[in-house]
Amino acid sequence: MITLRKSEDRGQVDAGWLKGRHSFSFGNYYDPDHMGFRSLRVINEDRVEPASGFDTHPHRDMEIITYVYRGEVLHKDSMGNEGVIRAGEVQRMSAGTGVLHSEHNPSATEPLQLLQIWIQPGLNGIPPEYEQMNLDQVDRDNRWKLVVSPDGRDGSLKIHQDAFLYAALLEPGKALSHTLKPERHGWVQVVRGDIEVNGLSMEAGDGASLAREREIHLSAQSPTELLLFDLQ
Repeated sequence: MITLRKSEDRGQVDAGWLKGRHSFSFGNYYDPDHMGFRSLRVINEDRVEPASGFDTHPHRDMEIITYVYRGEVLHKDSMGNEGVIRAGEVQRMSAGTGVLHSEHNPSATEPLQLLQIWIQPGLNGIPPEYEQMNLDQVDRDNRWKLVVSPDGRDGSLKIHQDAFLYAALLEPGKALSHTLKPERHGWVQVVRGDIEVNGLSMEAGDGASLAREREIHLSAQSPTELLLFDLQ
């Protein structure tokens, strides 16, 4: 079964400096029918205007993944990490027992666009952790690149949950497949472009949950950037 979550149906926020779309309930947006999917709790598509951002704020007991696809993020946290995450890079932060951090767009002219992803951990109360990786385009061109896994295999970022995140860049007419093991579930998120997922048309910003679908077949109709979650 495939359930489509259209981009325009998501929760919206417009704070002037921030324009966002929330796939699941978050902040002031509450929808009891969209509280998350399996361990996937948050997918926020954020556009942050130049020279603005999120001031220091706390997190705990959450696996937080920042996927930047335009511009760059200046990150600072209470673990002592400080640096820039650029388009094509991904950050993983396990908030664990608690962490403070800030995220700003350091550019005076260019907007920042990113996906903020939260996954509920399988274990609470761990020490906070931080990782960052570069996603080379060649590793994603018409193929899956493993970005996040529970064991850090193949150079992926390690999270404390039985969840896998893959990224791909597809040329028009190119296709990819993924097999879900029994009792596992999938979520597809289209960052840009147009694809068909098991015959279902999806556009930029759309998401879809997959349950009791053993095979996932994706075909790009235009240049497409997408994420695939394989969840327990």
